[in-house]
Amino acid sequence: MNYRHAYHAGNFADMMKHGLLLVILRHLLRKPAGFCVLDTHSGCGLYDLSGTEAQKTGEWREGIGLFPEILQEPEELRDYLTLARSFHRPDLYPGSPSLIASVLRPQDRLICCELHPEDASILRRNFRFNSQVAVHERDGYDALKAFLPPRDLKRGLVLMDPPFEKTDEFDTLAKAIATSRRLFPMGIVAAWYPIKHRTPVRRFHDMLRDSGLRDIVDCSLYLRQPTDPTRLNGCGLTVVAPPYRFEDQAKRFLDALTPVLSKNDEAFAEVTRIVEE
Repeated sequence: MNYRHAYHAGNFADMMKHGLLLVILRHLLRKPAGFCVLDTHSGCGLYDLSGTEAQKTGEWREGIGLFPEILQEPEELRDYLTLARSFHRPDLYPGSPSLIASVLRPQDRLICCELHPEDASILRRNFRFNSQVAVHERDGYDALKAFLPPRDLKRGLVLMDPPFEKTDEFDTLAKAIATSRRLFPMGIVAAWYPIKHRTPVRRFHDMLRDSGLRDIVDCSLYLRQPTDPTRLNGCGLTVVAPPYRFEDQAKRFLDALTPVLSKNDEAFAEVTRIVEE
């Protein structure tokens, strides 16, 4: 429970995760029926890039800081950059709870879980006037059985973005994905993970295949070839039951994002179907 996302807000991994999150949310918004999002590892919800933590690492400068202007193409990148830049001050970066809450309609709900006491307190304060957002200081994995399926809402998304402080996090995440689908079969599940080297990721995907789950797409963004396991070389987002045309939209978004993030043309992205429908 030492992880504080304020040190990493707005970095390349946030951009990748939040851009794809918004693609999924736009699909959910196309139908009039309400939906619920369960964000299991929410963080603070909103980050000051001029603050002590963000300035200490400066990771945002190699992420959102590389996009001083809103690019017009493709639509998926423009949509994300427009929303990310809409939080009153240019040095504020929205975490997933703020991004999600900003697009909710009256019939939609957001449930946020954050275990770190200080971050949970900030998160609660950020949404104290928003009746559509519920904040819980608790373990996100335990929250799956408590909040799924959502009461009165049949559609939605489970977003899991664990800190990967534990050596068995990939195993725990794979089991949590399977649990989410069992409890919420009408819901989409999206899970973020870091890439240091390929072996843990392959094992993670093998676990998902062996679980019997269907319809799984994986999106990955690499800053460089993952040959040095001591570095964060990339990140991925695995999506179970993705919306229609998600693969095409994810590829357009990542193909536009990658060249700007790249140093010496090393960065690349992949969108792969792990399990068929």
